[in-house]
Amino acid sequence: MHMTHNNHRYLITVIMMTMSIASMAQKPRWNAQYQDYIDKYKDIAIREMHTYGIPASITLAQGLLESGAGNSELARNGNNHFGIKCRGWNGKTVYHDDDERGECFRAYDSALESYEDHSRFLATGQRYSKLFKLSHSDYKGWAHGLKSCGYATNPKYAHRLIEIIELYSLHQYDKAHQYKSKDLVGKKLSAKTKSSTNHEINYYNKNYYLIAHQGDTFESLSKETGVSKRKLRKYNEYVKGQEICSGDIIYLEKKQRKAEKKYKNKPHVANVSESMHSIAQRYGIRLKSLYRKNKLSATYQLKAGDKLRVY
Repeated sequence: MHMTHNNHRYLITVIMMTMSIASMAQKPRWNAQYQDYIDKYKDIAIREMHTYGIPASITLAQGLLESGAGNSELARNGNNHFGIKCRGWNGKTVYHDDDERGECFRAYDSALESYEDHSRFLATGQRYSKLFKLSHSDYKGWAHGLKSCGYATNPKYAHRLIEIIELYSLHQYDKAHQYKSKDLVGKKLSAKTKSSTNHEINYYNKNYYLIAHQGDTFESLSKETGVSKRKLRKYNEYVKGQEICSGDIIYLEKKQRKAEKKYKNKPHVANVSESMHSIAQRYGIRLKSLYRKNKLSATYQLKAGDKLRVY
């Protein structure tokens, strides 16, 4: 069949357009379920980043990809969001067809436990040790590193992680300094060091806090929470040289200027064992705000029976 020059150019144009359309079709599109998943778990990923040094973007992208945004059979039946198998595992299990039929996978009581175990799995696995030499802002290096270290068999695994990260701008979370998810409430932090006691996280007056244990220091709590010891001391208004005591309330973010609304018309009546600082900690408010609300100087000596406005 004879083809004219114009026909030849037309055929090439059609082929190129077809290839372009096919290429566009292969690119992932924004998905509302993926965004919901990100909104739900991003703060846990940020916390894990501060604790272990794994980019939050990588953790989220892996969770999205491995669990289908929490909709996979493993995620639904075993809260396993990262496809981690049973090797070296003594906890709950669930069975699922993967490379082989009926393979054993780790199972958890919550998605939070899955996220924590994913961090430990990478941090303690010898094959992944070289990844921790990378910056937690180098999501491309981590993505390619996970593939080369054998996390997944899919040859396009790194490419897919990077596509997800860039489509949903997950790299923005690699710069985050704090986590603010109520999903952490009532859970225990996973510490880097065996000497840590692990503390339950609570939520009060729009802030997270923990109750100090015997032997806690700002340094040990910093390692456990990912919040710097300087910030912990500043947030909780401890003066230079003042140390933590067992039972102290330690907030993980800057406190509010006033107590919860229910205390609007309910002043606090001081007792003999309290101080202005302990009252401020009790209501989750800034010490300076407590003085200002009550028109008191910073040198005022609190007396039993004093009535203080806290809202």
